[in-house]
Amino acid sequence: MPDHVLVLDSGTTSTRAIAFDMAGGVAAGAQRTLTQHYPRPGWVEHDPQEIWLHTLACAQDAARAVGVDRIAAIGVTNQRETVVAWDRDSGEPLARAIVWQDRRTADFCAELKARGHEPEVQRRTGLLLDPYFSGTKMRWLLDNDGQVRAAAEAGRLSFGTVESWLVWKLTGGAHLSDASNASRTLLLALASDSGRHQFDRGLCDLFGVPASALPQVIDTHGTLAETAVLGPAIPITAMIGDQQSATIGQGCFAPGETKATYGTGAFVLTNMGEALPASANRLLGTVLTQEAGRRTYALEGSVFVAGSLVQWLRDTLGLISSAAETEALARSVPDSGGVTIVPALSGLGAPHWNAEARGVIAGLSFASGTAQIARAALEAMAHQTFDLARAFAADGAQWSALRIDGGMSANDWMAQDLADVLEVPVERPDMVETTALGAGMLAAVGAGMFASLAEAAGAMRGAVRTFEPAMEQTVRAERLARWKKALTAV
Repeated sequence: MPDHVLVLDSGTTSTRAIAFDMAGGVAAGAQRTLTQHYPRPGWVEHDPQEIWLHTLACAQDAARAVGVDRIAAIGVTNQRETVVAWDRDSGEPLARAIVWQDRRTADFCAELKARGHEPEVQRRTGLLLDPYFSGTKMRWLLDNDGQVRAAAEAGRLSFGTVESWLVWKLTGGAHLSDASNASRTLLLALASDSGRHQFDRGLCDLFGVPASALPQVIDTHGTLAETAVLGPAIPITAMIGDQQSATIGQGCFAPGETKATYGTGAFVLTNMGEALPASANRLLGTVLTQEAGRRTYALEGSVFVAGSLVQWLRDTLGLISSAAETEALARSVPDSGGVTIVPALSGLGAPHWNAEARGVIAGLSFASGTAQIARAALEAMAHQTFDLARAFAADGAQWSALRIDGGMSANDWMAQDLADVLEVPVERPDMVETTALGAGMLAAVGAGMFASLAEAAGAMRGAVRTFEPAMEQTVRAERLARWKKALTAV
């Protein structure tokens, strides 16, 4: 009897498939690494065919392990903003995917800002004019890739974010995007005057993206599509962006409840309920979920570099051999020795939004070694989150606690440092990979296995550990002063 949900979690550095039982237990899983392509400084690309084939292989492995006949439904969650272009006749990709981290459209964004478009774009979409978002990436492909342009002229072009690409391949041609991912494109109005909640023609015209190439916008959960790639027909009952999914996985169902995911980047979302989010402090408004056309919203702060900073210390500088070493290194010294890192390796995200910023390591001396640099890298997570906390508070969304997740949050030293610098309790579930869990909850609700997300969370979320603030005020003030000074150097 089907009693599991299968989640396809397509991230930035890897893609996974995880089968969850209805108690939130992981019954089976598979993972494959994605190749990162960096053709020029500031450019980041993926191979869409690799994304699909790795996702399919992971799904097959997990389904084989748990038994395909026990899978009641499939949920899809994904890296957001990354753009895939494919031929709707052949179903084949036309170019490499442009990843959310990519900064190649900075000049186009600056041009639109100079023409005075940002206030209206922000009012309508909740987003800012930044290369991070999908619409300018689509425009770049149309302007610079001959195959994409030819497909558009022939009426054969399909654009989509990663969940859209995967569902196209899973279903053999359904062109769909859920509202949470669609709200990250700069092409979707958060509040639809027509009530249809589709991509906005005026926004498409502003960015020069043909509406005919875009998918249909649908709910985040419910009966959405169907796939037979694993053998029997299985309903797809959830599609959601990874950060919204983690918010659900953390049980942030009430307005004001907040989560932070520390993965490749760091992403903080506060549930705003059905209130349309508006920020005066350069935070983002986004769709959290949509069910039967009814939207809930979130206020979001996005940090571009988190775990990728540790990856850079490991893979590029060779200072460490594994990310797990950073906790022991941080504990091995009493402080960072005055070293402060501003990890603007791909610009600065919220609340600064400086696409041209570059990373800084300040305060180096002959006493600075691997331990001090590793500790400063972890401290940068709290510093960046502190800047976000101030912006959220100024927008009327003060945090009373912070729920953290993502691979980086397994570091106990970092979790405690967050509590100390933010001066709020930090809660971490035993299951830190809540992105996949959230999609699993949504898929289970969408398949009718639970009556509500609250019921699903009660059954599936598991235990939580709390870190309480304990840092002396003088130490905290000195840390934040050094951070503020280092920011002026980017």
